[in-house]
Amino acid sequence: MYTLAVRREFIARHFLIGGDWGPENFPNSHHYILELQLKGAELDQHGYLVDIVDVEKHLDEVVCHYNEQMLNDRPEFAGLNPSIEHFSRILATTLNERINAKNISKLKVVLWEHENAWAAFSVNRA
Repeated sequence: MYTLAVRREFIARHFLIGGDWGPENFPNSHHYILELQLKGAELDQHGYLVDIVDVEKHLDEVVCHYNEQMLNDRPEFAGLNPSIEHFSRILATTLNERINAKNISKLKVVLWEHENAWAAFSVNRA
């Protein structure tokens, strides 16, 4: 199984809801590191799992959508606590919809919110 990974860093703001989360109940910023991992068993005719330029284009568009934004104000977070778990799922499903490489059997987003804290979400493709 081959794995290709691409990373991006960005800053976004949020505040947690539905509990007593201390300082996280108030608007605060996080320096996120998003790692996108793509897996597949076969390479294309050029020896690539996927066109990395195409992947980077979609990744940059998604990161740009959230960079310097308040996550609580984004419609995809309506009714949700903007946790890194929810955020990793939203990022993974969004990127899965955009990246059309046929060789990819699994897409995974690992989202770091802090040097000691991350969450991940994987999408298996048929």
